[in-house]
Amino acid sequence: MMLVGCTQPKELPEENAVYYWRTDLRLDSTERAFLATYHIKKVYCRYFDVVINDTATGPMPNATIHFNDTLPDGIELIPTVYITENCMHQPHKGLAQKLVQRIKQMNETNDIKNVHEIQIDCDYTERSRQTYYKFLKEVRAAWLEPNNPDNTSTHILSTTIRLHQLAMEAPPADYGVLMLYNTGDPRKWTERNPILDIRDVSPYLKRLDDYPLPLAAAYPVYSWLRVIQGVNVVHTVEAAEILQVKEAVEKKRQGLKRSIITYHLDKENINRYKPKTYEAIYHH
Repeated sequence: MMLVGCTQPKELPEENAVYYWRTDLRLDSTERAFLATYHIKKVYCRYFDVVINDTATGPMPNATIHFNDTLPDGIELIPTVYITENCMHQPHKGLAQKLVQRIKQMNETNDIKNVHEIQIDCDYTERSRQTYYKFLKEVRAAWLEPNNPDNTSTHILSTTIRLHQLAMEAPPADYGVLMLYNTGDPRKWTERNPILDIRDVSPYLKRLDDYPLPLAAAYPVYSWLRVIQGVNVVHTVEAAEILQVKEAVEKKRQGLKRSIITYHLDKENINRYKPKTYEAIYHH
């Protein structure tokens, strides 16, 4: 599936997915019903973060998930790791190997089988891009089956793609998830919604058609509570705004209507929107 540099990337399969971004895997009846109702086939499950607080000790895992539940049968779990951008300001020998080994150990400890894909999430910049891309290549090498290093068909590596990263060379991954959230400047929250605003997305639409990596699309269904000058400010996105952005990006790139993800699975997020909104988001 490695298609970096190809002018017409292969389209992703048609499927629905969600992110799971809590530190405890535990599903209630509402969340299980959501998975069934919207035919969710994949759950991108955040396993842990990689952060760097002390340059002397280097990157370290943080906020590791605890598995107190299992996904329903037929849903693929995709281990996802968020790595802070400053971890990529310089290379860290052995980091990729340690990350993959930790994922494998967590899978074994929690009896999680048939894992065929991992995803790395990083808000890389021009400063960190080259180091991050080298890191991804090392992750891929560590992820492949030791006894069959040439078989990449069942070992997939994906990465997140933020709007500003569309202007850069595509990363060495099998596909990217276009993050259509956190699109605005949180300092300008009185002017625009920092979670999602079509005015922040529009300038990047021209780059979608020629981006040489297969892309899935991820849309926000969460709220963001901030304390600004002692006042609680809650940011949410109107359903109409989500669907306006969805229509705009799919108009520029038809393939974005195939693989659709919402961020993230949580009872409060499910209840925030009407079923017809989720039906429209997951409409192919």
